[in-house]
Amino acid sequence: QVDLVESGGGFMQAGGSLTLSCAASGSIFSGNVMAWYRQAPGKQRELVAFITRQRSTNYADSVKGRFTISRDNAKNTVYLQMNSLKPEDTAAYYCNTIPNLGSWGQGTQVTVSS
Repeated sequence: QVDLVESGGGFMQAGGSLTLSCAASGSIFSGNVMAWYRQAPGKQRELVAFITRQRSTNYADSVKGRFTISRDNAKNTVYLQMNSLKPEDTAAYYCNTIPNLGSWGQGTQVTVSS
């Protein structure tokens, strides 16, 4: 069991916004690049965005300009602000490190209707 707890998912209409949160243990969060991944039904898990401890960020082309990743180093928490949601954003969202730990939390489901 890995100490990563994702929350904030839900059902949203296209064009809406959601903010995901991921609380991690200090041993995972401290010094690591933190990332959000997602996995849609029948597809492989993909990297959505990552953020370094110094808050440099990088995004998949599919979410660039719509999603914003951030981190609170004092709270060991990473966030994903998702705007202008599209049906193709529907997936289970997971946080982890880069490289990933090999174990995953339960994730949080995001469903976007057209």
